[in-house]
Amino acid sequence: MYSLRCAAEEKCLASTAYSGETTDYDIRVLLRFPQRVKNQGTADFMPNRPRHTWEWHSCHQHYHSMDEFSHYDLLEVTTGRKVAEGHKASFCLEDTTCDFGHLKRYACTSHTQGLSPGCYDTYNADIDCQWIDITDIQPGNYILKVRLRAEESSDGNLGNFPGRRHSKGNVP
Repeated sequence: MYSLRCAAEEKCLASTAYSGETTDYDIRVLLRFPQRVKNQGTADFMPNRPRHTWEWHSCHQHYHSMDEFSHYDLLEVTTGRKVAEGHKASFCLEDTTCDFGHLKRYACTSHTQGLSPGCYDTYNADIDCQWIDITDIQPGNYILKVRLRAEESSDGNLGNFPGRRHSKGNVP
């Protein structure tokens, strides 16, 4: 748990991680996955909060410009019942890469976060909170549901990914 202290501060772990019996030596099982988001529109995608309201997170040393950039649900295949969830606060909303003919305009700073048309914001699987805590989940078949800009309800922001969690934590 010690190496997850920043993620714990951002409430990225299952509720059992916050019990009074949890120690720095406890281990969590995390379903990690990368996420690459493209602005396919014609206008810039900007954080929904004004810059003066962005929150500084000293543990990770970056600003959060949105309350929740994406939300992850782990669903049982047969019933669709949610068994676990996770979220990603926007922390460096930037043009990581762009399609040919498009220019990067946004970087990870306190005043220039955004996503230009034709550009991507990439989150590698090793980044804090780019996961679902599956410590308490039984092996079985699951669907990973990813919802972007989770504070808004839009079916255009959804993606489902079938997978299987084995007892060793592999997801083929």
